[in-house]
Amino acid sequence: MGFGAKWRKWILACLKSASISVLINGSPTHEFKLERGIRQRDPLSPFLFIITAEGLNILTKKSVDSGLFKGVDIGSEKVPLSHLQYADETIFLGNWGRQNLQNVK
Repeated sequence: MGFGAKWRKWILACLKSASISVLINGSPTHEFKLERGIRQRDPLSPFLFIITAEGLNILTKKSVDSGLFKGVDIGSEKVPLSHLQYADETIFLGNWGRQNLQNVK
C-alpha cells in the first residue's frame, strides 16, 4: 500500500515489543512482555484492521481488473459487484462459471 520502510518498522516494533506492568495498590510491578502481540481493545488494533481490510479491497479489485475473478452484475444497469465490506465482514460475490474455476487452479 506504499508505506515507507521506517513506518513499517515502527508498526512491527509495536507488534513485537509490547510489554505491560500491573498496578497493585497503586504501585506498578516489573514490566513483562506480552506473548501474543496486540489484543482486542488495544488502541492500535482498529487501525491495523483497517489497513488489512483496505489491502484485501485493493487485491480484490486488482484480481477483477486483471480478469482473475468475475463478480456479478446487479440490476438493469448491470452494475459490477465483486465484494462487499462492512465493519469486520467481507462477502465475495461471483459467478462460479468456467472462467472463475479455471483461474482457481
